[in-house]
Amino acid sequence: MRILGLDVGERRVGVAVSDPMGWTAQGIEVIDRARTPDWMARVGELVRQYEAEAIVVGLPRNMNGSIGPRGEACQAAAEELQRRFSLPVHLWDERLSTTAVERTLISGDVSRKKRKRVIDQMAASWILQGYLDAQRRTPDHEHSSNK
Repeated sequence: MRILGLDVGERRVGVAVSDPMGWTAQGIEVIDRARTPDWMARVGELVRQYEAEAIVVGLPRNMNGSIGPRGEACQAAAEELQRRFSLPVHLWDERLSTTAVERTLISGDVSRKKRKRVIDQMAASWILQGYLDAQRRTPDHEHSSNK
């Protein structure tokens, strides 16, 4: 079962997909929302292409656990994705994912220009990988969704 992971930002949407066994996440692309106003249509193409059976959307929370405007926008996007594609959509706490990815890229001496191109895609991979790892740790998958 393949799962699509999304890091939904105001300007870009990072996209990752799991391997067919649901063990690892790989970044596949970044959707520029200015160039692709109906970015969900592109997500639909990817759902079909990879035969995804679920979607994980990163949920940005404040450090105290509360949800701010960006988190609310991601919740709304998750609801719309679920309506559009009739697939399970799980919200996954993404606190510090972009920061962690950026640190990894900096420590790998990746240039600022290259980091800007890949960071959203890598953040989507980070989010999806966290979800996949949690699924393996909890056999009953009870707390897989933050919805």
